[in-house]
Amino acid sequence: MRRLVLGCGTVGNDIVASLTDRSGDLHVITDDSGRVSALRDEHVAALEADPRDPDNYPDHADLVVVAGASATANLTAADRAGERFPDAVVVAYAGDDATEADLKALRELADRVIDPIGVVADRVLEVSTGATADRLRGLVRTLRSVDGSLAVVAHDNPDPDAIASALALVRIAQFAGVDAVACYYGDISHQENRALVNLLDIGMRQLDPEVDPREEFGAFALVDHSRPGVNDSLPMEIEPVVVVDHHPPREPIDAGFVDLRDDVGATSTLMVEYLDQFGLTPDTQVATALLYGIRIDTRDFTREVSEADFDAAASLLSHVDSEILDRVESPSLTSEVLDVLARAIEARDRRGSVVASCVGEISDRDALAQASERLLDIEGVHTTLVYGYRDGVVYASGRTRGTDLDLGETLRDALDQMGSAGGHADMAGAQVSLGILADVDDDSTESLTEIVHDTIAGRFFEALEDAPETPHRVTDRLLTLPDED
Repeated sequence: MRRLVLGCGTVGNDIVASLTDRSGDLHVITDDSGRVSALRDEHVAALEADPRDPDNYPDHADLVVVAGASATANLTAADRAGERFPDAVVVAYAGDDATEADLKALRELADRVIDPIGVVADRVLEVSTGATADRLRGLVRTLRSVDGSLAVVAHDNPDPDAIASALALVRIAQFAGVDAVACYYGDISHQENRALVNLLDIGMRQLDPEVDPREEFGAFALVDHSRPGVNDSLPMEIEPVVVVDHHPPREPIDAGFVDLRDDVGATSTLMVEYLDQFGLTPDTQVATALLYGIRIDTRDFTREVSEADFDAAASLLSHVDSEILDRVESPSLTSEVLDVLARAIEARDRRGSVVASCVGEISDRDALAQASERLLDIEGVHTTLVYGYRDGVVYASGRTRGTDLDLGETLRDALDQMGSAGGHADMAGAQVSLGILADVDDDSTESLTEIVHDTIAGRFFEALEDAPETPHRVTDRLLTLPDED
């Protein structure tokens, strides 16, 4: 048996090591001079030359192993080795950068193809059992079934947890050989979120709600939310292929792969788990975003935090750019934010543990979310809603903590018939057209504010009287997998 190894990347080196003790001849051709020297020291016949050039090949070979690191070079070497040794068995490693197209082309040339993703995935699955193995297997299989580009969609106006989770899932999709893009609708307007995106040079795609995304993308994945058309602007009839979220939904989710776990404080924590189990080391951008996402969603490890959140944060620390993180956490507050906060405090309408506050006309709608968050610091207050108007639309932002209230569903009950409303159990928002409410005299700004306050607060407090509780996870629908066959 004469064995010929063409190219000698990391996988090729392992193959050569496994072949050296077998009977027969072993011949290695690689353009890596250092590898050639090392092989010769181990008494392996190695030639420093281009493994794609048939002039360097020996006269005969029974088995050809193509094992370079480059997918393109391996395709060429497999093609030429097949022509030169038509009776030989050709085994080809796809390459570290192989795409689905490379794999397809290589299968036409070789008797057996070694898929790097499959190798890693199989290795992971071999050492994993139970629910963890099911999740990894289900996610990989679902991602690899995607035909075309995958849109990884965060919820509208994404927060750090959604942004980071989208980046991480894009990274995992690329690992699975799928072209993926992190996307969102709305705006990234909070100054800390803008700082996160700008300082880390995060390139998320802002989608146009007037354009059907199915014209561009072959499939959709949702992170940090679970229902198309509810917390995002996707068409409601879209069925996502992947959903990963730490907020339990009120309704069953139809998707190829669903991972909903409300026992962690952030979706970023789940994504850190996936990266770790697939053996993927997050780069600085992804690691810094994930850590910030965990810290924001757990309010610096004080809200709905779990042991898994601490573990995930600890695993990210060595990969994080702490200087950028400091700059993200300390953005300058605009005068508009401070003004809105002052008006929210002054105009607060408190009823028990709930505060609603109309701040009047606004120029920065994101200031509402920050004011709503700050009002939660009032002693005895567990739920807040801050709202204001601009350009004929009333914008509202709510927060709750330490209760069983599902704020997203409460706002939907209160305001969805007048506009759009929704969100998570602990943070939610709404948009309502001023409509006839705005039909007041030009000099009646104060009256308009009062009308908006009475209308929104009235419906909000009324909805609270029969508010739905936070949904709890239903174990038997925690995880659904595609057909294992």
